[in-house]
Amino acid sequence: LPIYRLTQEKAIELHSCGIVRPDGTGNLFVGHSGAGKSTTTRLWTEREDVEILSDDRIIVRRDEDKSEVVTPCAQGDKKKGMRMYGTPWHGEAMYASPGSAPLTRIFILEHGHGNVLTRLSPSHAVAELFARSFVPFHRHEYVDSALDFLQELVDSVPCYHFAFEPDQRAVEAVLNFRD
Repeated sequence: LPIYRLTQEKAIELHSCGIVRPDGTGNLFVGHSGAGKSTTTRLWTEREDVEILSDDRIIVRRDEDKSEVVTPCAQGDKKKGMRMYGTPWHGEAMYASPGSAPLTRIFILEHGHGNVLTRLSPSHAVAELFARSFVPFHRHEYVDSALDFLQELVDSVPCYHFAFEPDQRAVEAVLNFRD
């Protein structure tokens, strides 16, 4: 199964939709069933000419294609970027692509009021992503590997909680958001 291999390769499959904007930036919207992944996909495709990698499951791994490109973090250390990959498993909106894109931001979806974006602490982000990941839980080695990778992921990519309303204002909130 792919999830076993992903844990060995320092990668993870997340219950999410991956949206690539025309400028190549990739946003990952992560959520449980019913959180709004397919709705988010529809809203973005109505607004912009975006590529949808999947509206249900995305694989995230280190960006090996750009291994020489690193981004500086606050402490002056260098860290590698992350990349998201489409999968053949689609959700209600029926989007699945073999494409990939550099991962710019991660949003944990939840239906809410006012389209509020809140930065998550690294530990909170790891917990939220782990709860929405596909990990073989029957062996602690797989769980440990997944947690290690998620820590690396949230150290590399900003992660936000997104309480959104299912209309075009949600897309505008992300487009106008500045980290």
